[in-house]
Amino acid sequence: MRRIQAGNALSAFGLGFTVPYLYVYVAQVRDLGATTAGAVLAVFALAALVALPFTGRVIDRRGPLPVLVGAAVLASVGAASMGLAGSVPAAVLSAALLGAGTAVMQPALATMIVWSSDASTRTRAFATQFFLQNLGLGIGGLIGGHIVDESRPGSFLLLFGIEAAMFLVLAGIAFSVRLPRSLSLQEVRPENAEAKAKGGMRALLGHRAMVQLCVLGFVLFFACYGQFESGLAAYGTEAAGIEPATLGTALAANTAVIVVAQFVVLKFVERRRRSRVIAVVGLIWAVAWIAAGYAGLGHGSQAMATAAFVSAYGLFGLGEAMLSPTVAPLVADLAPEAMVGQYNSAFALVKQLALAVGPAVGGPMGAALHGPYIVTFVLFSLGISLLALRLGRRLTPVQDQPSLGSRSRVVATHKPAEQMEPAA
Repeated sequence: MRRIQAGNALSAFGLGFTVPYLYVYVAQVRDLGATTAGAVLAVFALAALVALPFTGRVIDRRGPLPVLVGAAVLASVGAASMGLAGSVPAAVLSAALLGAGTAVMQPALATMIVWSSDASTRTRAFATQFFLQNLGLGIGGLIGGHIVDESRPGSFLLLFGIEAAMFLVLAGIAFSVRLPRSLSLQEVRPENAEAKAKGGMRALLGHRAMVQLCVLGFVLFFACYGQFESGLAAYGTEAAGIEPATLGTALAANTAVIVVAQFVVLKFVERRRRSRVIAVVGLIWAVAWIAAGYAGLGHGSQAMATAAFVSAYGLFGLGEAMLSPTVAPLVADLAPEAMVGQYNSAFALVKQLALAVGPAVGGPMGAALHGPYIVTFVLFSLGISLLALRLGRRLTPVQDQPSLGSRSRVVATHKPAEQMEPAA
């Protein structure tokens, strides 16, 4: 587990070097234009959507380790070629390789964490992963910002070279891991004949609790992550008069809250029902959107507007810290032992869809429809709370609150075709 987490942190550090500067690099440094830069970012997201539907089955058949190593090598090639890309085809192809590689790493890493943990350690393991990811991204972005120089293309080549090296380090660390299977999963679900008979996707779509979790996950990512650098940024600059540099401060505040609060929040989360924790996150995010609304529509001083806008990002970070030890472990606990990779890949696909749709919807609204934009996402946040409480009715007591099973190795009883119905 320590090796997996170390590799995860280093790869996040490498991504932090380049992701904030990809648009500037393609459009200005390589002088390929804004249209090409937009196409590169679109291909980066599209490659993930193409690769993820096939990833889960490969993970479950071959194991997560070779998938992670292959994805890391693919991402490394994409990063290195992006640093050398001087034409539109080269930039687009590099973005496809980098996007597919980084996307496939997500379910592979998640499955490795599931295999290396049990019911008593899984919540903390996923919280640690999220903490290290944000710490790596933040440090990478901070150092990269001091290296990057738009007048020197060589500085970007250095950034992409470091990113490529970090992915190779991840592949090397993964090679050194002797991966166990989670004892809790083997004991509860050593074989799932029903799921195998129905086929992977049919079994997943027949699992009502997982389908509800995917719907909830889409709304979560759409209403938060899908707005950070699109709709919310556009709203802040257009409605609240926030300076572009302040957007960086707001993102830094988001990361700082996650890093500081993650393990404090973990103590609160571990002993409570997951569905209710997610419902609380919806309420916190509703307050965050109201704070953002005050920044743009409250007609206060610029200092107050800036403070409210930065506070909104901080509140989003608090909610993220509560979700990280909640949602990913729940996906693992819902999955049959033979389908952990497919469940993780399906949830990663939902996340990518939300991240693709979120900017497309939120960007224009945040820039032009200021009042409706805030009202819409306050309602989405309240909808998160309602969806979470509905999901709680589909979960077994131990799935919803793993601490109840701390004296037992049993994590969950999975029936893909039908889940526990609420008592009449």
